[in-house]
Parts: sequence; structure tokens; C-alpha cells
Amino acid sequence: MTTSIHHTTVLRNGVRMPRLGLGVFQVEEGAELVEAVKSALRYGYRSIDTAAIYGNEGSVGLGIREALAAGGLSRADLFVTSKVWNADLGYEATLAAYETSLRKLGLDYLDLYLIHWPVAGKYQEAWRALETLYKEGSVKAIGVSNFQIHHLKDLMREAEIKPMVNQVEFHPLLTQQELLRFAREEQIQLEAWSPLMQGQLLEHPVLSEIAAGHGKSVAQTILRWDL
Repeated sequence: MTTSIHHTTVLRNGVRMPRLGLGVFQVEEGAELVEAVKSALRYGYRSIDTAAIYGNEGSVGLGIREALAAGGLSRADLFVTSKVWNADLGYEATLAAYETSLRKLGLDYLDLYLIHWPVAGKYQEAWRALETLYKEGSVKAIGVSNFQIHHLKDLMREAEIKPMVNQVEFHPLLTQQELLRFAREEQIQLEAWSPLMQGQLLEHPVLSEIAAGHGKSVAQTILRWDL
């Protein structure tokens, strides 16, 4: 099986989401991040994932805008994700947080907006705000992050729109099999964060042996397993 960096998965609402993306967790604002985003887009990445709490939406947006200005790409070619942080969970607060993220990114819309964590008693109102943004056409798809099955069931009891994506930690030492099965049954796309366990799996002896047997790096092997 071959997989291009441009290959997509189709979300339940028909939106095409790239299967591979650049995450910018723990990358500080500044020229290095701007260049990283531009380089990623130049070499074929189309999905860029950030979050309000990362504190780097400004540099991510600048990298995107400079890449678009250089030509060869349009905004419609890209899939940009951000997330609302715990302190802003609530109907009006979440709507305001979305506008703040857009302003920092310097973009007209997001492709995917996520609730970052399932804070008890708060995520239902935040989800109602995401539904409003989606129905207004301000965002192409909406979803959640770090939700387990009981969180999803609780959310969906009152939701008008089912989450399209659930972004969770997912790698060979945290396979989330029950959550994956549930997501497939409910047509919720599972998305992996920390697929390389923040680099901690790159020296794993079993994974190193498997990778060597296929003539690939450990990182390549893990990402293939993810896909």
C-alpha cells in the first residue's frame, strides 16, 4: 500500500481531512516556527494543527500566509485546526475564543475546531457554541480532543451535531482499541496526537527491529501503523 502525504480521509459531513499533518505543540512563537510551517507546506503537508494554549497561533498564521503569498497554494488547499482551551469553555466564551484564534492566525475561517479537554460541566455549552459556528459556516468541521467513550456519550445525548473528529493520544503503547471501535461505530474520525510518544518510541527495541526488517526508520514504521 502506498500513501501520499496528500491523501485524505472523508469526515462524516463530506469534508476531506489530510491523513498526515504537522502539529506544533511545544514550539514557541518566532521565526523558527514560521519557517517550519512554510517548509512543511513546501514539502507537501497540507494539515497544520495548533491550539490556543500552545501560544503560537500568531507564528503559525504568519507561516501559512507567507506560504500562500509565495504562490502555488490556495487557502482551500490547506486544513487548519485549532482548539478552545479549558478556561474558555462556555457558550459565549467559546465563541469569543474562536474569534481570538482567527485573529491571531490571520485567517477567515478554520477547517477544524476542537474542544481541547472534556472539563466536567463545561464542555456541553462549549459544544453548543461549536455547533453555532458550524451552522454559520465559520468552520468546516467540529470535534473534540482527549474525550473518552463516556464523555462522547454524554455529549451526544444533547448535541444536535455529532463530533466529526476526536483527537487523542494514540501510539503503539497506547492503542485505545475500545475508543477506536466506538469511534468507527459512530463515524467519528479518530486523530492521533503524539503518535511517536514525543520521540520516546524512536529507540524502542521491538520497533527498531521491525523498522530494520522493512528498511524504514522507526518513525516511518509507527506512522504507517497509525495509518
